[in-house]
Amino acid sequence: MKKQILLSAVLICISVFSAAAQKEPVDYVNPFVGTTNYGTTNPGALTPHGMMSVTPFNVMGVPEGDKDKDKQWWSTPYEFNNKYLTGFAHVNLSGVGCPELGSLLLMPTTGKLDVDYHNYGSFYEGETANPGYYTNILDKYNVKCELTATPRTSMARFTFPAGQSNILLNLGEGLTNESGATVRFVNDREIEGTKLLGTFCYNPQAVFPIYFVMRINKVPAKRGYWKMMRPMGVEAQWDDTAGKYKLYTAYTKEISGDDIGVWFTYDTTAEEVIEVSMGVSFVSIENARLNLEKEQPFGTTFDKLRAEARKRWNDDLSRIKVEGGTEEQKGVFYTAMYHTMIHPNILQDVSGQYPQMEGDKILTTNRNRYTVFSLWDTYRNYHQLMTLVYPERQMDMIHTMMGMYKEHGWFPKWELYGRETLTMEGDPSIPVLVDSWMKGLQDFDIDEAYKGMYKSATTPGKDNLMRPDNDDYMSKGYVPMESQYDNSVSHALEYYVADYALSTLAEALGKKEDAKLFRKRSMGYKNYYSKDFGTLRPITKEGKFYEPFDPKEGANFAPSPGFHEGNAWNYTFFVPHDINGLVKLMGGDKKFVDKLQSVFDEGNYDPANEPDIAYPYLFSRFKGEEWRTQKLVKELLAKYFTTKPDGIPGNDDTGTMSAWAIFSMMGFYPDCPGVPEYTLTTPTFDKVTVQLDPNYWGKKELVIKKEGQGDYIKEIRLGNKKINKYLISHDDLIKAGEITFIVTENPNKK
Repeated sequence: MKKQILLSAVLICISVFSAAAQKEPVDYVNPFVGTTNYGTTNPGALTPHGMMSVTPFNVMGVPEGDKDKDKQWWSTPYEFNNKYLTGFAHVNLSGVGCPELGSLLLMPTTGKLDVDYHNYGSFYEGETANPGYYTNILDKYNVKCELTATPRTSMARFTFPAGQSNILLNLGEGLTNESGATVRFVNDREIEGTKLLGTFCYNPQAVFPIYFVMRINKVPAKRGYWKMMRPMGVEAQWDDTAGKYKLYTAYTKEISGDDIGVWFTYDTTAEEVIEVSMGVSFVSIENARLNLEKEQPFGTTFDKLRAEARKRWNDDLSRIKVEGGTEEQKGVFYTAMYHTMIHPNILQDVSGQYPQMEGDKILTTNRNRYTVFSLWDTYRNYHQLMTLVYPERQMDMIHTMMGMYKEHGWFPKWELYGRETLTMEGDPSIPVLVDSWMKGLQDFDIDEAYKGMYKSATTPGKDNLMRPDNDDYMSKGYVPMESQYDNSVSHALEYYVADYALSTLAEALGKKEDAKLFRKRSMGYKNYYSKDFGTLRPITKEGKFYEPFDPKEGANFAPSPGFHEGNAWNYTFFVPHDINGLVKLMGGDKKFVDKLQSVFDEGNYDPANEPDIAYPYLFSRFKGEEWRTQKLVKELLAKYFTTKPDGIPGNDDTGTMSAWAIFSMMGFYPDCPGVPEYTLTTPTFDKVTVQLDPNYWGKKELVIKKEGQGDYIKEIRLGNKKINKYLISHDDLIKAGEITFIVTENPNKK
């Protein structure tokens, strides 16, 4: 009997280990991570860097009795705790802080036709998602919904019960502030149209159209349009019993308006499947149709598209393979990788056409043209990850940025589908371009790029799109306050980082005087240092420190004098290019380390926003204090990055927070944007193998190993050579091809 029990236990263990061995990187991804806690990700179906994403939309429209909830402000089409679905949105943003896109809402219903989303919405259950696929079951209608995608198209598969069934396309509801649209029937099963999008982060000029073609694989019994009818008179109120939507037959050639839609009705049998395909373009309806025809040719099945999407994801995720660690840690790692491959996403159609940056021309490219450049976020670590692991994509992103400069006259700050939204601070393209070039991605015109960077660094403020307060910055070395809440210090700190990066490039290009000028400018942060508080502090127009001053004012995204989305503690150590200079201002190594440690001990560190995310790595600049970095990074990863819906500390910011987790788990981090170096820490995994592109790096892989037990680094070997430093150049790391961390349970304290 005991032998049988033992044999059973052995067989169970073998089965468990076999299942684990068969698991692929794609199987560790949980698309629900970051779908609450303001992560603003979503679990919809898409392919890596795809133009198309199709996502459950559950943030507008609520059942009777909860009308107030319909007025909440959302920057995402999906929130995990909401369970009332009003459609599936096509083309969405992930991890951003302002609402936009999230339109072309497709919804299956049953029974009598009702086109008011407050009424036709449904609770749902049975929700699951994995890369390239999403499914749920609508409680109200007993309809199974499944979604998948290609780079520029989507397919929805609806399984209906017997009776009257309906398919609705709502062109009025959505996250965008724009509600205008035009749609027309091409035939019984196909519609085409245009939907207006834009005004992202309250920029009324950043408006653009999306074009679409939608096909259904079954001819409907009836079809038509709807349009919301406006109440007569200012004081008029809707009588819900009368209805506020006018239905039109399909004999009307086309319809335009602010709140319009299209409906199809069917007489379905039990378990009948109807498939809906959507192609989109930012160029034209013709291109939307071409995208659909090329990516879903005749005979394409839902299951084939789903399998292709899964393979795309697994191939890309497999560029980094991890061994050791827990299943939870692998889930965190590969989900983070998944999130870094949502944006930037491709903009060009299968024809290569795309809309000109801030222009009305249609241009053509023979490589990927990207869009959604949230650069205030991504310049800090995201593009460094792309450079290392996906250099061919980073090269296309560089060429995209060069194209934007050529077309618009400026490099992007926060670009969205060919429009410059001017969201956030600084001159963030500069560190991205410099970092890539300094690491060896030099297949672009660096002289032309330098002209563009020099332009934004030196043009007077009134004519400077990137630096509107450049006059004071250039003449005084800092940006003075214009009002109580004007973000002046944040502006200047971003300029300092950009100018330091530009100085290193100028030096490399032999432009000695420029290098001297920009390096001197980058040291202007010292003007803001207040000995009274030991922090950076805003300066008034009169040249005096702002008062009354509280370094904590502005915590938790509250308004703050001089700082954007943070306070003095979140920004004071954000001088990555001159830590030694900041140390001197603070009175030496010990005082610096103690003050930095107090940021964590007293709850002044904000893991949910970018300015201070590199703080944990600063300890490694001081001999004997490196253990603090190793301890903090492990604790922060465990606390803020999980496989739960709140498993990201805040907005993922188009992959920036996820990139922090990826680098931190691999054991090295690019803590000074624009400088080709990494700060080392303890890896999470026993072995990490990064597949390198030999065309860029001259070898096939980079291997990171951890040997021993414990969380603290005892010894580091670069290749076969022992090193005694925690800062390593990109070139040295790549040339060695292997780095080994010998760890111990005891920290090496001073």
